[in-house]
Amino acid sequence: MEQAAPDPERLWQPAPLEPLSHPDAGLESMVGEETKGARDEGPGDGTMTENNFSLKKIEISVSEAEKRTGRNAMNMQETYTAYLIETRSVEHNDGQSVLTDSLWRRYSEFELLRNYLLVYYPHIVVPPLPEKRAEFVWHKLSADNMDPDFVERRRIGLENFLLRVASHPILCRDKIFYLFLTQEGNWKETVNETGFQLKADSRLKALNATFRVKNPDKRFIELKHYSDELQSVISHLLRVRARVADRLYGVYKVHGNYGRVFSEWSAIEKEMGDGLQSAGHHMDVYASSIDDILEDEEHYADQLKEYLFYAEALRAVCRKHELMQYDLEMAAQDLASKKQQCEELATGTVRTFSLKGMTTKLFGQETPEQREARIKMLEEQIKEGEQQLKSKNLEGREFVRNAWADIERFKEQKNHDLKEALISYAVMQISMCKKAIWDVLKDCAVLFFFCAPSGRKKS
Repeated sequence: MEQAAPDPERLWQPAPLEPLSHPDAGLESMVGEETKGARDEGPGDGTMTENNFSLKKIEISVSEAEKRTGRNAMNMQETYTAYLIETRSVEHNDGQSVLTDSLWRRYSEFELLRNYLLVYYPHIVVPPLPEKRAEFVWHKLSADNMDPDFVERRRIGLENFLLRVASHPILCRDKIFYLFLTQEGNWKETVNETGFQLKADSRLKALNATFRVKNPDKRFIELKHYSDELQSVISHLLRVRARVADRLYGVYKVHGNYGRVFSEWSAIEKEMGDGLQSAGHHMDVYASSIDDILEDEEHYADQLKEYLFYAEALRAVCRKHELMQYDLEMAAQDLASKKQQCEELATGTVRTFSLKGMTTKLFGQETPEQREARIKMLEEQIKEGEQQLKSKNLEGREFVRNAWADIERFKEQKNHDLKEALISYAVMQISMCKKAIWDVLKDCAVLFFFCAPSGRKKS
């Protein structure tokens, strides 16, 4: 069950710190300010200007998939799938039409784009990519990532990923994303020149922050639980759906055996031959219809899988928050330690055990000049630490505001999409049930009755 989001205006800082002033803007104004900030600022030169991208309506499609063979970075032969991305401007500033641009991209390039977006927009729930290898498959589906049906479903998923990014009010303005759609050559070099790999947080550091942060924000703890619950519920739903698909497939294919029996039976029956042949034909049609039905079901399963992978995107936002909170706490702890050292030097008293205190007892007191020099150096470090702490505090609170604005946007999108998907799935099931074979077989049974010798006698 989805929990209500806590108040996004709560302060984000460790308990010992003095609170800063509360912002007065509400959630709606946050979204507006965030969008405006993305228009004016960005990660270096990564943000597009309005004249370049934001005022154009662009149709994006991944229209084709093609199997290719080439050499990888290790100079080894490999087989991979390339996807044709087509973009067309449907509305331009001067009213003129623009020709369609097209280029080929590998799945690994989509991964590179998403990794870049994760680093430069850590407060955003970045849309996930479709699965690289099939999961939650039933026995008729192939787990091979080169299977044509799987490649087609992944093509649809990659197109959906691009449309999600293009419809986001901030991500759509990114220059690297625009170049991904329009620049085929040297795009990887352009991404690597941003240096986003150096800015990426290591998993070990994130894990360390998760266990060592002293004052975790309850809102983000609840968000982690929400993402875990979302993943658990959808995983269970997909596993149940795969088992049901297996059983349903078996039931339908049994009717195919009945169809063969009726067809062979019709060959040896003279009076009832037509009725048996018709029944056998309808049985065969009914048995073969399951392939199209389950293919349509896979479309809805892929929509559920998208939000299964969205759970990890939510956790990525939580991990970034934990890292920032941990850095903030370490900065506060370091500042408190320096203030204590400065006070001890000024008063000549040592409150806690320290290596410096033991050294003083063993080798004597410092000269007044040395003490004054150390006090002056510590005062400079304290001043610098206070500025750094204030900066981290403001940065953290800005992260929380932007993150909760995007999380609210994501929840609205999720509720709308899952509601539509489940309603469409229910409508499809109702339509499937209305196509039951038994009404047709009832007509065949009437035909049997009139064709049988006893039926003629009664008539």
